[in-house]
Amino acid sequence: MIVSKFSKYLTNIKYPKNKTFWNIGGIIKGQNAFYKFDVRDMLKLHNGTPAQKGRIDSKADKMVLEMKDKWVILDLEELHQYLKKNKLNKVYVNDLIFKLDWNIILPKK
Repeated sequence: MIVSKFSKYLTNIKYPKNKTFWNIGGIIKGQNAFYKFDVRDMLKLHNGTPAQKGRIDSKADKMVLEMKDKWVILDLEELHQYLKKNKLNKVYVNDLIFKLDWNIILPKK
């Protein structure tokens, strides 16, 4: 399961007590801030491209995307502002890595 794979990169792990839009909370190893993460499997579009849906009303702080050799962690508040400002409803991860200020790339172990 994707949440358990990602949990290996966290300390001080917490799980939501009720139904909410985040899956796991914790501190990324080597850092000092606690975040609530939206960690879900990627979807496949009809052409095979991996994709992820998101919600504006999410209670998560960060969105985690699993790539072949890395984890991409995006700040949801910054992502939402970027989508609104640019009137977008579809973006590409590789573009976001360069267009957003707050993101973390964790190489897979």
